[in-house]
Amino acid sequence: MKTDKYKRLIKQRILQTMDTWSSQPAVEEQDIHRFFHNLKGTCGTIGLTEVEKYSDQKELLFSADSHKQCVKEEWEQHLKPLIALIPVEIEPIGLPEAVPNDIEDLDNNRNRVLVIDDDVDFVAYVKEFLEKQSYPVTIALNAERGLKLFYDWKPGLILLDIVLPDKSGMYVLNQMVEKAKQGHIPIIMISANVSIENQIHAYRSGAMDFLAKPFDVDLLLALIDNRFAMKREWERSIVIDELTGAYNRKHYNGMMQQFIANYNRSNKVFSLVMMDLDYFKHVNDNYGHLKGDEVLQAFVAAIHSLINQDEDILCRYGGEEFALLLPNKDSTEAALLLDQIRERFNAIRFQAGEEHFHVTFSAGVTQISTNNSDTEKLVEEADQALYSGKRSGRNQTIVYTKELSEIRYDSFLNVIIVDDDPLIREIVINRFSHWKPLNNTKVQAYEYSDGMDFISSDWYKEDEKYIIMLDGSMPTLDGLEVLRRIREHYPEQNILIVMLTARNNTNDIVHALQIGADDYVVKPFHMQELVLRIERLASRILS
Repeated sequence: MKTDKYKRLIKQRILQTMDTWSSQPAVEEQDIHRFFHNLKGTCGTIGLTEVEKYSDQKELLFSADSHKQCVKEEWEQHLKPLIALIPVEIEPIGLPEAVPNDIEDLDNNRNRVLVIDDDVDFVAYVKEFLEKQSYPVTIALNAERGLKLFYDWKPGLILLDIVLPDKSGMYVLNQMVEKAKQGHIPIIMISANVSIENQIHAYRSGAMDFLAKPFDVDLLLALIDNRFAMKREWERSIVIDELTGAYNRKHYNGMMQQFIANYNRSNKVFSLVMMDLDYFKHVNDNYGHLKGDEVLQAFVAAIHSLINQDEDILCRYGGEEFALLLPNKDSTEAALLLDQIRERFNAIRFQAGEEHFHVTFSAGVTQISTNNSDTEKLVEEADQALYSGKRSGRNQTIVYTKELSEIRYDSFLNVIIVDDDPLIREIVINRFSHWKPLNNTKVQAYEYSDGMDFISSDWYKEDEKYIIMLDGSMPTLDGLEVLRRIREHYPEQNILIVMLTARNNTNDIVHALQIGADDYVVKPFHMQELVLRIERLASRILS
């Protein structure tokens, strides 16, 4: 890479500088300092060691902050000897195309390197080298331009020189560091001034690395490769569900927005699939949560084996529910893929001790169109199809149709009172049998006189909601024991529990809340107080 091309370019730039300065009455001392500072870094990098040493000596003679005016006789004696130190013939070489006025190839920003440095020769050299290694490079020759490119385009990595013509590199670092951290964008400071103070300041301000000019470009490449690999691992850890290896809800939200934007812009079709493992609670209850985790992992592995992981997006939506985004597939193609996934997953034989079992799943599919091109509508349609599949037997895929949205499934909120006092039960049943929540959900009220009668009954129906009022002190089976059994064996998100107790012992109330009670009411209570508590809980469970 260290060719005569850059030696000629350096020599031409020296002559151009001398020509420009010769047309001026005088040159400020700080401009001469910056000239030698930049020349030192560039020449060291491309192998002009004699020029590097000469520039290092001359840089020390001029102050970086001085506005002292130097006439031609003063500065010329320092610049003229440089010509003899670069023994190449000058050719008419303009500024290389490596220094763009605007960003090119803006779709490839993930691996884009933004170089903020006012040394044109140096940045052109670095740009050509990195782009041969497949890293697109954008150049800013001052702080203002660098900050604009950073905020407008969010590059993947930044090389930032400390010395810039308008603002210092440390100022630029402080302006962008918080945003860079949020976007996981490494910042590498570069400078010929490698004082300990500069390095400490840069690291404490948030720079990831400090590279001293001159440096070997192969070292720069190794550092950039390393930082991009680290960046990819950061990003992966943020969007991957640790248990299953599927993407998480955060990634799903971002990709859904991107897919919808692509459709709105260029009509790129995609399908959304919502999937739910059938009777997964029974797996956890009967075989333990570790076995449940194994089932979840096997489900994801089965799907990953059949999808294109470079394009298709599998996300753990929550618990045992998963979302699958399938670009370039309509709902029919998505359903055919799900048939293959079902065949592979249903064939898996899980073992728990001496017992073997299989697990199935239900799925709902919808396809984007002009009528549903927003996240909420797509999820609503896929959920309706999924719910239809679960209601009609599970272990199947249902594709959303308009007719599905017209089917009205009765949704029930079950209000249950478990209390050995018949008067309390009568009051509660009379009050809540005719109760109408704000969203017009149908309410069914039931009563049990004993905890054991309640637990042993067939009271629970999947997909329905429950608010249970439990007396803390009952014969045969204490209300706290009933509470404990409910929390151990039934899904908590569908069941809210209020303890009714005459016990004024704070420890009992604390114990109930620790076991999983959602609220408590101390007897004797006013019915209006109980109604207000139940209404608050209902708004929570029905939202």
